[in-house]
Amino acid sequence: MPKPASKTDLLAGNEDAFRSLSDLLAPLSKTQLDRNVRDVLAHLYEWQQMMFQWYQVGMAGGTLVMPAPGFTWQTTPKLNQQIWQSYQSFTLADVRKKLNRSHNKLQKLIEKHSNEELFTKRHYPWTGSTSLGAFLTSAGWSHYNWALKILRKFAKQC
Repeated sequence: MPKPASKTDLLAGNEDAFRSLSDLLAPLSKTQLDRNVRDVLAHLYEWQQMMFQWYQVGMAGGTLVMPAPGFTWQTTPKLNQQIWQSYQSFTLADVRKKLNRSHNKLQKLIEKHSNEELFTKRHYPWTGSTSLGAFLTSAGWSHYNWALKILRKFAKQC
C-alpha cells in the first residue's frame, strides 16, 4: 500500500497495518510471543507517546524537544535502548493493552483534523517544513509496517 496522502488513506492505512500486526500475532503460542514481540510493541507505543507529546506542546505553541529530552535524532539508538530497558518488567499483555489504547487515540487524533490540516506542509508551525500528517504517518502506518517486517521474520522462525 502506498504511503497515505489523505485523511481517509491514513486512517485506513493505520487500521489495516495495525490489524495485520494483530493477525500476525494471533496464531503464535504464548511461548512464541516472547520478549521480542513485547519489545517491538513497546517501541511502537513509546514512539506514539512521544508524538502525542510533540503534538500537545506544538499545538499549544510551546518549544518542542525532539525526539525526547536528553536525546537528538542522532542518538535515537540510545533512546530506543532506553525504551527497551524500561519495558523489561512488563508483560506482553500489558504492552498490547497500552498499544491498543494508543492506536485508538492516534486514530481519534487523525479524525479531528481535515485533509488540509493533515497534509499541507507547514500548516502548523511546529511541524517545520513537513506536515502533521507526516508525523502521524510515522507514528502509525510507517512504524506499524516496520514492526510487521520484523515480526514476520520472527514468526517464520517459529
